[in-house]
Amino acid sequence: MPAHPPLGRPVFAPADRIPALAALRECLHRQDWDAVTAAYQALPDENDRAVACRALSRSGSDVFLNRVAAADPRDPLVRSWQADRLIHAGWAVRTAHRAQHVTHQQFTDFHAHLRRAELLLMDVCAEHPEFALAWYLRIITARGLELGPGETRRRYDRLAEHHPHHFSGQQQLLQQLCPKWGGTWEDAHGFAEECAKASPPGSPNGALVATAQMEQYLEMSEKGGTRPAETYLRQPDTHARLREAAEHSVLHPDSRSDAYAAVSAHSAFAAVHCAAGRHAEAAPHFRALGDHADDSLWGYFGSYDPEAEFVRHRKTALRKG
Repeated sequence: MPAHPPLGRPVFAPADRIPALAALRECLHRQDWDAVTAAYQALPDENDRAVACRALSRSGSDVFLNRVAAADPRDPLVRSWQADRLIHAGWAVRTAHRAQHVTHQQFTDFHAHLRRAELLLMDVCAEHPEFALAWYLRIITARGLELGPGETRRRYDRLAEHHPHHFSGQQQLLQQLCPKWGGTWEDAHGFAEECAKASPPGSPNGALVATAQMEQYLEMSEKGGTRPAETYLRQPDTHARLREAAEHSVLHPDSRSDAYAAVSAHSAFAAVHCAAGRHAEAAPHFRALGDHADDSLWGYFGSYDPEAEFVRHRKTALRKG
């Protein structure tokens, strides 16, 4: 008998690997808003709720959500869900390409979607200043509307007043602080390490350090090729910061393997170690993941095929580790 069950294709979609999200998706498909609200409120924490909304905002229908909103115009959840559907639709128009590859018409349509989302979210935040989901989504719209790092940080600070270790919110602000969105590497790495050190032991927030390193790796790869990018990741101080963050985060004894963000965190650490050629150090993260994964960083490798890259590097890591 093998020591571990055979591994298959990675499951990237959160609702396909998290039973509570699958149940929430079913409530949306049944168009049962009372059940949706109950299932949403039963999720363990605000970060899990952010993951749920982002993962499922394309489920259900606009007709259904509009009907719910008309029946209860003050419901913060339905308005936030409507806003996130607009954000998803807008980003689909814009695409994930760099700005120079996005047409003027795409930007016009993209911004129109985000401005409609903003109108919904502004009211929610004014009426329910503690409602984490709306502030989290407004961090995304601030970046998309190019309101600048100062405004994006202001929105994150409002979120952090009530939810100081909101991992998904920190992930979004980190994107704003990267040079591709007008920030600097000093700001991006500084924020990531600040969040990692301030977070409770065992929390996923340490993975922000991995994400910042992977973002710089991607930029260096695009500008100068993979060799200087790999050299950057292999620098002793870069490696030491990554290991320290992992030991405080998902490799800490207090880490919750059932936390939704644990998959995103393990994926980030595994991706950086693999990009640096340290597959043996990626092995514990792959063992924790099994067939579950977050695809956000695996597309940063040369083939831009997240599934193929995850499977290839997992095989190497488990053999070496």
